[in-house]
Amino acid sequence: MRPRERLFPILAIGTVAAGLPALVEWTAGGHHVQIDGRVHFYAVGFTALAAAAACVALSLVGARFDDKRTVLVGGAFGVMGALLALHGLATPGFIIPKMNGVIMFTGGATLPAGAALLALSSFGMRPLRLGIRPLLCIEAVLLAAIMGLGVSAIYVPSLVPSIPAANSPGALATLAISLFLFFLLAARALRTFLLTRRISDLVVVIGIVWLGTSLVAALTMTYVQLGWWLGHGLELDGILAVGIPVALDLARSVQSRPLAGDLHASDLVLAEEAFLGSHVRALTLSLAQRDDYTEQHTRRVALRAVQVGELLGLSPSRLRALATGGLVHDIGKLAVPDSILKKPGALDDEEYAVIKRHPDQGARLLDEVGGFAASVRRLVRNHHERLDGKGYPSGLRADEIDLDTRILTVCDVYDALMSPRVYRPAWTHAASIELLRNDTGTAFDARCVKALEQVLAGERGETERDPAPAFAGAVATAGA
Repeated sequence: MRPRERLFPILAIGTVAAGLPALVEWTAGGHHVQIDGRVHFYAVGFTALAAAAACVALSLVGARFDDKRTVLVGGAFGVMGALLALHGLATPGFIIPKMNGVIMFTGGATLPAGAALLALSSFGMRPLRLGIRPLLCIEAVLLAAIMGLGVSAIYVPSLVPSIPAANSPGALATLAISLFLFFLLAARALRTFLLTRRISDLVVVIGIVWLGTSLVAALTMTYVQLGWWLGHGLELDGILAVGIPVALDLARSVQSRPLAGDLHASDLVLAEEAFLGSHVRALTLSLAQRDDYTEQHTRRVALRAVQVGELLGLSPSRLRALATGGLVHDIGKLAVPDSILKKPGALDDEEYAVIKRHPDQGARLLDEVGGFAASVRRLVRNHHERLDGKGYPSGLRADEIDLDTRILTVCDVYDALMSPRVYRPAWTHAASIELLRNDTGTAFDARCVKALEQVLAGERGETERDPAPAFAGAVATAGA
């Protein structure tokens, strides 16, 4: 089964896993039940311990690696853990003999507070200029204040603010805002999964959906309804589903991408074994052992190609294919004899004809190896095609060449021109861009050239316009 075909069953299973608890809650949640308070006390207590463990682990690792996002995620788990601990302590029949405001307030506030802090970790870190130590201090003070006020409120109930009753306008407004935050978190985590294809990242998406589902029960049902109790169990499952993958990432000294939400396609290129798989890494290593220049060239091309793809709004799945295709687009050169591949001079016509076979040879190699999507094999086969039909190996014309291939072609030619070879010096940046501009519409796509210029501007700042050196057949041989 090809990678693209395998993605849909995984997403289908994830959708069922995320949505099934909501269906159960909807269909069976209204049944009235009488459940011993000890079940609530111990279940909530275990959930609070899980959240507290996640808080400590995330905060320590975030401090170690100077990662403010991770510290803030740890703070979110800490706040949820503190509120859950108070929620459990306030269970009627233990410390407090009857139903009280503490259990109601903490039950309704836990997930909205967690959602707000998790959203801040994903969307609000750029303007937050605090260092790690101030963040840790704020976290400690906040947790101490929550626990102090909560314990005091157990003995002085008037300290607890009034809260809206289940299904009241206030409760529904709180629910709507919190669900919106959970939706944003789930959407960013899903984008991360579509880029990485890691099951652990999909588990985080499912966990976020479960937290939102449990919040629905907390704010629309009461403790005499089955759905309220199911929501409590789902809350524990959601915290574990979100926290465990994050902890596993941090154990490998990797930032937690699903919650941070800032994974870029360029990260796939920079860490291809972690995100694209060992089979991609094995091919890039084989290419490096054969010809270090070609391997470095493919890496630069892939990095710029995915940045151009992001500017042009490609979907995560297409960006992933572009990252993979960029890294292996010259893999067919493994079949080119060293006498040609490493020739210290310009190629003659016969040698150039051998080189021109490498796109087809690369696509066939990927097909034999297996595990590469059709879109990746297409990039490898077509990256030397031109809009005017004068490229190779198939002489495709504009309407036969997709945007992803056009992006790869532009980035490939630019890097080839900028690289010194034994038979010619490297072109300047300005001269290389001038050639791309001059051949826009005939060889290259105008959108791709413009987007590449934006990417390069970020790398270089202002550039000079140097005259292009004489180089016969530049476009034809660039990147060959």
